[in-house]
This record gives sequence, C-alpha cells and structure tokens, in this order.
Amino acid sequence: MDSPAAPRHRRTRRDWLVDSAMFVLAATFAFYMSVDRVDTAPLPPAWLFPLDQFAGALGCAALWLRRRWPVGLAVTLVALSAVFEMVAGPMLAALFSVAVHRRPRTSGTVFGFSVLAAIVFTWLRPEPGMPPLALFTLGLALQGAAAGWGLFVHHRRRLVLAQRDRAARMETEARLRAEQAQHQVRDAIAREIHDVLGHRLSLLSVHAGALEFNPGADPADVARAARVIRESAHQALQDLREVIGVLRAPTGEPSAPTRPGLPTLADLEELVAESGRAGMRVELCDDLGSRETVPDRAGRTAYRVAQEALTNARKHAPGAGVRVRVKGAPGEGLTVEVVNDAPAAIGQDAGSGGGHGLAGLAERVTLAGGRLEHGPVDGPVDGGGGGGRGGWRVRAWLPWPA
Repeated sequence: MDSPAAPRHRRTRRDWLVDSAMFVLAATFAFYMSVDRVDTAPLPPAWLFPLDQFAGALGCAALWLRRRWPVGLAVTLVALSAVFEMVAGPMLAALFSVAVHRRPRTSGTVFGFSVLAAIVFTWLRPEPGMPPLALFTLGLALQGAAAGWGLFVHHRRRLVLAQRDRAARMETEARLRAEQAQHQVRDAIAREIHDVLGHRLSLLSVHAGALEFNPGADPADVARAARVIRESAHQALQDLREVIGVLRAPTGEPSAPTRPGLPTLADLEELVAESGRAGMRVELCDDLGSRETVPDRAGRTAYRVAQEALTNARKHAPGAGVRVRVKGAPGEGLTVEVVNDAPAAIGQDAGSGGGHGLAGLAERVTLAGGRLEHGPVDGPVDGGGGGGRGGWRVRAWLPWPA
C-alpha cells in the first residue's frame, strides 16, 4: 500500500465492479456538465469547449489505469482540471484512488496540489453569476470529500491488515509456547531420568564391582550381592516408570506436590540408609525443627542435591566418609550440604563424566530460586574416617518463605 507503484495483478470481480462504477460516475458527471453547458452557455472562452469535452472523455478513459499509476494519473488530471472543467469528475476519482492506495503524506500532497489547481481554475475561468469564493468553496468541498473518503478506506484497510497480522502473530506465539512447553517437559524428563538412573546404576556398579574383584567370595555373599543387584535394577525400572508417568500427566506442573512418585525431603533418611547398605559411611545431621512447613519444591530439590552428591561420592571417592546435613528455618531458607572426605582409593569412574550432573543440578537449584556451591575442601569430614586433602563439598541454599 505504501510502495511507489502497486504490483500488477489480475483484476478480481470486485475490482471490475469498482472500476466500472468509478468510470460510470465520472462519465455521468462529465456528461451532465457538458449537457448543462450546451443548454446554457459554455465558460469563456467558447472555443475551448470542444477541447474541454475531449479532455473529460480522455480523463474518464484514463481511470482504468488508476490502479497501476494512481499518483501519476491523479497529478495529470489535477493539472488538467486547472483549465478544463469536464476533468473534474475523473480528477475526484483519482484523488480518491491516491488516498486509498498511498500513504497519507502522498495523498495530502496531491490534495494540496488540487487546491492550488482549484484556485487557478477559479481565476482563469470564473462562473458567470457565481462569486469566485463560492465557486472555490464548492470545488474544495468536493475534493475534500473525495480525499477524506479515500483516507477513511485507507485506514480501515490498514486496521483490517493489522488485525490479521495480530491474529497470525498470536497463533505463532501460541505455537511457540506449545513447543517451549514440550521442550520444558523433555528437559524435566531428562533431569529426572538422570537423577533416578544415576543413583540406582551407581549402586549396581558398586555391587557388581565387588563381585568382579572378589571372585572367590562366599556363595552366600555372592547370592546376597546378586539379590541386591536384581532389586536395584527392578527399582530403577520402577522409578523410571513413575517419573515418565508423572511427567506425561496432562495438567499441572510435573513436580506438583499432589502427584505421587517423586521423592521429597521425608525420603532423605531412606536415601542415606540405602547408601549405607551399599557400603558407604554416611552420617545424616538433621537440624530442621519440622519438615511439615518445608515448601514441597524446596524439599524435592534438596533431596535431589543430596542424591546427586552421594552418587558422585560413591563413584569418585569410594571408601570416603560422607556427611549429609540439612538445616534451615522459615524466612532463613533451607540449606543442604554434602561433604565427603578424601577417597581411600581412586574411583572406577574418576576422570570420566565431566561434571554434567553438577551442571544439571545447578540449573535445577537456580530454577527453584536458590544457589549452588561446590568445590574441594581440606581436612577430614566430621565424624568420618580418612582425612587429609582431596575432599569435596556440595552446598545448596533454597528459599523457605516465612
């Protein structure tokens, strides 16, 4: 609509109807003026009347080009209207076309030029028996009506286009939000699978490693280790089913507290006991007054922090003493800290992995509104064996509103 020239396109049935109506109206206007001048008297000079009629007919025929060259046609007809009276009808139609298809600044400039042409026509060919001011006012009113109507149609079309663009944009945004929600669900599934399977598989690795490095163990010990491996594998599959089932639920947040299957802070003792049965020396220090008031999201995140830290300690620091401590109060926040001593031996998975678990854990804590710190520590763990340098600390703070 704002381009210098409208692109060429085939006229629709509506275009043909509009163009034909414009031509008929302009031709009727010119014919009426021509008959009226024949009945009365043409404007002086009389010899200009045949040229006036020819210019009017030519202007009416030129209206079929108004869609291709609206500005050029309007400027030409406005210039002719300064001398020829019969061009008034086609000129009004051209003013309307410019106002519809071009920017308001362009249509305003052409309208200003038409006002100047009206002044020139009033001065060159005054109407006998009519004051010049009245003649100019009549012409100005007709030109203003044509341009104003065109501007109304122009803005209405732009409003319709804006509404269509807005509807299309809203549809695109809705599709992007749906895709973003799908990505969030996939990320949640990936985090839960990592937490669940990482913990269970590390237990399997410990017991399988014990069987591998002690092939001459007592048959009862071998059977007990095999039973633990079988139970851990079964529990890993069960946990995986629960996680995927919860995350596939149609409504609500994947970690909604009303849904079963996801661990909470109340399961921390079982996590520590399970690690102890796997051969770890783990001490739990619970400084929480009451767990009932701990926010569900903070409690679940604290559990995942402890689970990931215990898994890493089991993989990278076998035989090291570990202390798990949780503390906090409403208004102060919830803190969970897992510290392990220097390993008694190099873990079978040491040097592999690259810390992706801690990166995902930091993202989980950040999403919960908290912060995560991790790094090496010096000295032995309180209450643990071993000692010396080479320990590791994972500490997370989570919000706990008052």
